[in-house]
Formats: sequence, structure tokens, C-alpha cells
Amino acid sequence: MSLEVKLQVFEGPLDLLMHLIDKNKIDIYDIPIVTITEQYMDYINAMQRDDMEVTSEFLVMAATLIDIKCKMLLPKEVNEDGEEEDPRAELVEKLLEYKMYKFMADELKDRQQEADMQWFRSRNIPKEVSEYEAPIDFSDLIGDATLSKLNSIFQELLKRQEDKVDPIRSRFGNIEKEEIDMDAKTLYIKAYIREHDRFSFRQLLEKQHSKTEIIVTFLVMLEEMKLGEIEIEQDETFGDIIIKSRKAS
Repeated sequence: MSLEVKLQVFEGPLDLLMHLIDKNKIDIYDIPIVTITEQYMDYINAMQRDDMEVTSEFLVMAATLIDIKCKMLLPKEVNEDGEEEDPRAELVEKLLEYKMYKFMADELKDRQQEADMQWFRSRNIPKEVSEYEAPIDFSDLIGDATLSKLNSIFQELLKRQEDKVDPIRSRFGNIEKEEIDMDAKTLYIKAYIREHDRFSFRQLLEKQHSKTEIIVTFLVMLEEMKLGEIEIEQDETFGDIIIKSRKAS
């Protein structure tokens, strides 16, 4: 009774070659072409006995291996740099490329299988969260005013302040640094807002006596706007900005 051997199905000639290299534990950079060619031809002959219509790719690879085997028996050719050329170099390059793509395909397959095992919970947001509304709508609060417009006004006022000449302090050679009390300035601005309810932002800044006071006033107004204590109005582009107290609304 004869023993039947079922051959492994290979995706192509490179797949068969990689199988033989792994099976014989061969260094892919130093393939014993004679041994590999003989084993490859054994597989081809077995495939022909099992199925006469062997894929042409396998037959082309068989011819390539035989051609490399013949070149290995001849004296090695020398390239332009004076180095000996290895007839197996092109085959090794194809095998390495195939091995890389096969690894990537296996990795993608594993990720696809892992993704099939993941389940996502449907959206479930509490009613209190979905119906929540912010206490202050900052887009309505600032209106047409933007940071660029505020900055342009700020820069213009700074320039005006630099052009001013203090009739008293300009006579002295040294001017000492002027300290600003942030708390006192904040209280002053808040009191000014309560007293006037509606006023020009430009006029408020022009009332300041130094560049430092302008900067501090500007920052305090930004903080008040952030807290929702004031509203900003502007009738036209690049026009004067009107500050209005929300408590007076």
C-alpha cells in the first residue's frame, strides 16, 4: 500500500522558496543555491504529478534557480567598482521584499481579527448633561468685537501715550519706575463701571496717565468681560467700542 503525501499549498514561487529557507534554517543572505534548487525541483515534480497544470510562475522560478546555479559554477563577474557580483543578489532582494509584505499582511489580518472582537456602546448621555446650557454665551457677549480689533485700539492708545511728553517728569534725567497697585486699579475700574453703566472704551483708556496704567486697565476690562460683568457694543467696523454694564441691563 503506497503512502500518499499531501503537498502544502503555496501562494507563489517566492512563498515556496521562503518555506524551503525556513525549513532548512538557511541564512537568506547566503542561500546554498544547489540545495534549494534541488528541493524546489522536487516540489515542482510532485506538483506536476498531482496536477499537470502547474502555474507558469513556479516554472519561471525553476528556470531562474537553474540559471543562478549555472552562474555560480562560472567565475564571478566584476562590476564597475571592481567588486564581485553575486548571482543570488536579485533573488535575495525579492525574497526580502516578499517577506516584508507578507509580514505586513499578517499584521493587518491580526488587527482585523482583533477589531472584529471589539464592541462599542451606544451613545448614552444623561438628560441633565444634554440639556445643559452655559450661563454666558461669549459669542453674544463680545458681539462684533474681536481680539484683533481690541489689539489695534490698544496699540493705537499706546502710541499716543508714547507721543505724550510729561511737562514735569521730562525735566529730570532719571524717571523712577512707577508701581501700580492691581487691587486698587481693579476696584477703580469696577467703580467706574457702576457709576457710568455705559461708556467709551477709548475714553477710559485715554484717562490713564501712563503705559503701565493702560496695560493694567486693558487686562482688568478683559477679565470683567470674561466674567460676564460687562457687554461690548460696536456699531461699525473699526468704530469706537462701547462698554455696557450687564448689571444695568
